[in-house]
Amino acid sequence: MMRVFYGSAKGNAHRYQCRGDDAHVGVGLCIGIGGVRVDRAVAMQILEAVSDRAVEAAIFASDQVERSRRDVIAAIERDLEGARYEALLASRRYELVDPAKRHVARELEARWNDALERVGVLERKIKDLSALSAARPVIDRGRLLQLAQDLPTVWNAPSTETRTKQRLIHILVQEIICDLDDATNEAVLLIHWTGGRHTEVRVARVKTGRYPAELAPSAVEALRKLGGHWPDRELAVSLNRMLCKTGDGESWTTVRVRDMRERLGIPEYDATKVDVPMISLMKAAEKLGICVGSAKSLVQRGILPATQILPGSPWMVPVEALSSEAVRIGVQGVIDRRPKFYEDYQYDKVVRLPGI
Repeated sequence: MMRVFYGSAKGNAHRYQCRGDDAHVGVGLCIGIGGVRVDRAVAMQILEAVSDRAVEAAIFASDQVERSRRDVIAAIERDLEGARYEALLASRRYELVDPAKRHVARELEARWNDALERVGVLERKIKDLSALSAARPVIDRGRLLQLAQDLPTVWNAPSTETRTKQRLIHILVQEIICDLDDATNEAVLLIHWTGGRHTEVRVARVKTGRYPAELAPSAVEALRKLGGHWPDRELAVSLNRMLCKTGDGESWTTVRVRDMRERLGIPEYDATKVDVPMISLMKAAEKLGICVGSAKSLVQRGILPATQILPGSPWMVPVEALSSEAVRIGVQGVIDRRPKFYEDYQYDKVVRLPGI
């Protein structure tokens, strides 16, 4: 199950992310994709699913089903007519039998009962099929086509509430399964529609911000510079982010980092031996009560002091800096810019796709 993570107070940027990496590092369990492009791609599929062409096809299919049902009812009615005639013949044979011939009478009575049972079965079938036809709603073809033509305009209108879009999506879509295609750098979405059909959609992922492969340092170089500053788990995350691989071409895990660090003679991280206590930017953001993007903005503006040994490695924030007056004022400015009902506002800004 993927969760939504918001990148700004305005709610204009969000990500769908699986937090499998909380327990495992480097085993490929974590999936993270930008939500804006995914929402846009799913919205296009929704609008296509209820376009005027799709509505025409749905009405035609519904009419076909109804015609087929009427044909079946007509066929069963013919069978019912024959079954009633057979039951009538069976009753006459039973009435004409000599009462003294008990074995013959029992046989004719059994045949009569079988004929009556078949009549009852056919009558129930006709009743059930007729009930389905009676329950079929009256289709206003013109109205449906007009709604289909107006939906794109309504969907894209700034005044349309996101909750309305959420309701429509949850009516049409049962689940969306997401995967990543690293070969094409695409997110692969499998839309499971309510009717049981499936649609595959591919969404290009943004490459901006990826660590350039040609600039990626060697794992040994990165470990020599970062070792001792962070726990092995953080080192594994950083090495994977910088596209460093093991000698076998595998991703880094906590165990692999520890083995390599010990072979290189790099001491293990010990928080008690650090002169100036440091925490990551994510931990700093949690302590300050703001998102990571806002914390990074404070760093870029020079309000929150932080250092980064290598591009892609964690930012190191002095713990004592969190209580400074400048940081307190900067954080208060971030909070003041939030909408009045921040959590509800964030919920309303995202369509919240089923299954993601």
